[in-house]
This record gives sequence, structure tokens and C-alpha cells, in this order.
Amino acid sequence: MFDVITIGSATLDAFIETDAASIVSVSSTNTKREYMSYPYGAKIEIDNFDFQTGGGGINTATNFAYLGLKTSTIIKIGDEIQGHNIMKTLEKYNVDSSNVVKSKNYKTGFSIILTSFQGDRTVLAHRGANAQLEIDDINFDAIKNSKWLYIAPLNGNSTKVLDKIADFAEENNINMAINVGTSSIKQGKSYLYQILKTAEVVILNKEEASMLTGIDVRPDTKFEKYSSDIIHPDIIKMLKEINSKNPKITIITDGKHGVYAYDGKKFYQCDEFPADVVSTLGAGDAFSSTFVASLEKTKWDIEKSLLYASVTAASVVENFGAQGGFLTFDQIKNKLKQNPSFKVRYC
Repeated sequence: MFDVITIGSATLDAFIETDAASIVSVSSTNTKREYMSYPYGAKIEIDNFDFQTGGGGINTATNFAYLGLKTSTIIKIGDEIQGHNIMKTLEKYNVDSSNVVKSKNYKTGFSIILTSFQGDRTVLAHRGANAQLEIDDINFDAIKNSKWLYIAPLNGNSTKVLDKIADFAEENNINMAINVGTSSIKQGKSYLYQILKTAEVVILNKEEASMLTGIDVRPDTKFEKYSSDIIHPDIIKMLKEINSKNPKITIITDGKHGVYAYDGKKFYQCDEFPADVVSTLGAGDAFSSTFVASLEKTKWDIEKSLLYASVTAASVVENFGAQGGFLTFDQIKNKLKQNPSFKVRYC
């Protein structure tokens, strides 16, 4: 039996770091967007680069295992050197690889991560085998014998297996956490809401929550910077709508503004844990997987789980790569002891 099985993407990531990137903000009446830009037609010097394995399925599986959970992963990779490198990563972190699907028809996913001077990033992604996960690739017997099923964002044709997996988890009383991605949202609200109602935990970022609910977070001056005791009313509307579909816990992450959660009775707000940001890639995966692992460890203590997850996410962003900076539970607790004022707020 596994404590958790992850389902999601697996990629070879090429990290490109250069201070030549500019951040451009574009505002309209109801929205504000930021873009990373480079001089058109220029040859730009690279300050640093690296190759690492990544993807939601891999990042969360390795973190679950690092936290001490017996972990397996269902991913689809190509039968080439990139795929072999991913298998080595699983072995390094002691993640069971018996449910990995190797394709002879599709290449392993590949991403180019462009990192800005602020530590944020833009990702150019080739989905490859990640977009071709089929129902016959899923080991349902393994899922049936797992305490948790964690679904990372799926892409392309892979999103079509979501409903069958979710129904199976519900029928077999498997706790399911889902990190909703853009591709799944594009399948349609009615399709996705049928899946969310079977989940124990639903996690998505503010932009995805807006896309799913159709609710924009208005850039009102009053809420330009969130105060310690205020959640933007539009975020409250998002949390209520998503949670009304019956997940036990709904979480919206909001970058440097922290994270918000709702369990149907109480709203939770947790600020970003202090960190010297190197790269934000992998922060969401680190947060989500640590939150779920903490729920299991603390017997569903939402407050502690938010704190633990925020600490791990902060540690990951201080490293160049999605799997750098993982922490054990003891290390997380020590960091919280050193920052006694870091608390979850309620409203």
C-alpha cells in the first residue's frame, strides 16, 4: 500500500537565467497583467543555465517521498535519454516507479524556463508524452490500495481521463487532492465541477480560480495591498463558489500575497513565509504536496498544514530548480520555531 500516488507531468527542464528580461505591467478596467519581455531581434547573454527534471507529477512525488510518505507516481515519458533521467530522479528520491508508462511514440516533455531578475519565471513547454496519458495507462489497483491520490495539472488528451480517475477514487474511498490546471479548466466548467465534487482538497492559483469561476479580482485601490485581516471580496466569492461544489477544503494561492483557504465554515489567510527568492518554479507543487502530506500527518489540522506548506514553498523558491530546498517535517518545525510571529489568520 502507498501513502500517496501522484498523477501528472514529467519533463526535462532547461533553466535560463538572464537579467536582460524586463517586466511590463498592463492594466485595464478590471484586470492587471504582467509580462516578461526581451529586446526584439537582440542577442541576449545568459547569466546562468541548468538542466533538471520537473513537472507536477515528479515534483510532488519527490517532495512526498522526502517528507517520509511511501510514494508512487503515474506519469508518461518517452523511451529516450530524457525519460531515463526522470527514472534516475525517482530512484534518487526513493519514489516507486512501477506505475511509470514508457511510450515509444511520444517524446518526454521538455520545458524552457525563463527566469527574471525578480525570481519569477515564464515557461515555454512542449508537452510530449505528458499530453497522451490514456485510461489504459492507469494502474487502478495501485490507486485502490493508496491512502491519497494527488492529481497534478494534466495537459492535452490527458485531461480526458480525469473524470474516470476521480469517480474511481470516490467509489473506493480514496482521499483525492487535485491541483487544477488551465487545460482542465478549458474542458468546461460543468465537466470540471463534476470532478471537484469528489475531491477532498482543491488547489489552484488566483488566475486559474478567476478563469474557472469567471470572477475577476478588481484592482481596487483599497485592496491593492492586502492588509493582515482582509481577503479581497472577489477572492472570497471564488472560494465560496468552488467550495460549493463540495470539496472539503478549497485553496487559492496568490504568489507574494500568500494563500487563502476555505473549509465551508471558516476562511484562512496565510502570508508568504520570508524567503530570498531565486526562482519561483516549483513553489506551487511544493506548497500543494506539503499541504496534503501535512493533513495526513496532523490528522487534518488545516492551520498547521498551511504553515508547513508555506515554509516548504519558501525554501524551494530560495533554490534554482523545482526540487531544491525540500524540507523534512522536523526542519519545517524548526523554521517555524525561529519565526514565532508567522501565523495563520482567520476571517
